[in-house]
Amino acid sequence: MAAETNGKKKDVLSEGISLYKRGDFLASISFFLGLPDDSGADTIELAYYIGLCYAKLQRYEDALLYLEQVVTAGQNIDRVLQCRFLLAIIYTSTGRKKLADFELQKLLEAKYRPASVYSALAYNAWMQDEAEKSINFYKKALEIDPENATALNGLGYVLACENRDLTTALAYCKKALKKAPDSAACLDSVGWVYLKLGLMEDANKFLTLAREIMPESEEIKEHIRLAQVS
Repeated sequence: MAAETNGKKKDVLSEGISLYKRGDFLASISFFLGLPDDSGADTIELAYYIGLCYAKLQRYEDALLYLEQVVTAGQNIDRVLQCRFLLAIIYTSTGRKKLADFELQKLLEAKYRPASVYSALAYNAWMQDEAEKSINFYKKALEIDPENATALNGLGYVLACENRDLTTALAYCKKALKKAPDSAACLDSVGWVYLKLGLMEDANKFLTLAREIMPESEEIKEHIRLAQVS
């Protein structure tokens, strides 16, 4: 009987889940929010998908409300870990670095330690002007996954910013770019290292490509300005 009840609850959400999987997040969230109170939908399952939809739409404050419900309920450990990681990313993106650190440390305590968690810790440390800590976290991420583009790019960028081992920094960034050739962040990092090396023609080439992909980025604009005045 319990299995039958759970099946009915999933059936109630199936249309919205299908819309989510197809990438139609607005339609998906409209479906979920339009369900009547007596629909029989599992409230935590509903919170999970609404939180994911809001995160995809970059409506972060709304996403937090629902993702935190999933974490607090603690019913599905895989989803709890996934939502904690999303919370950390959202907190970092919105400048709440201490809260991001809290969620990431909780993941480590739960022995959830993929390269992505260490990369997030590294980025968060860098945002708090803790360069050495950031470098160590990126290195830890690469110990777990030597091919992780985020960690490769992040470590190369931080080394360049610190004017440390620029040849190695360039190798890291180029390897990341090879894995993500359309990434504005990777293109910018390669250009930034070339700038640090004093190779302005190469720097301008990659920074210009980065700007074409992400023209609104103030960081890329500043790198281009520095390349042009050097």
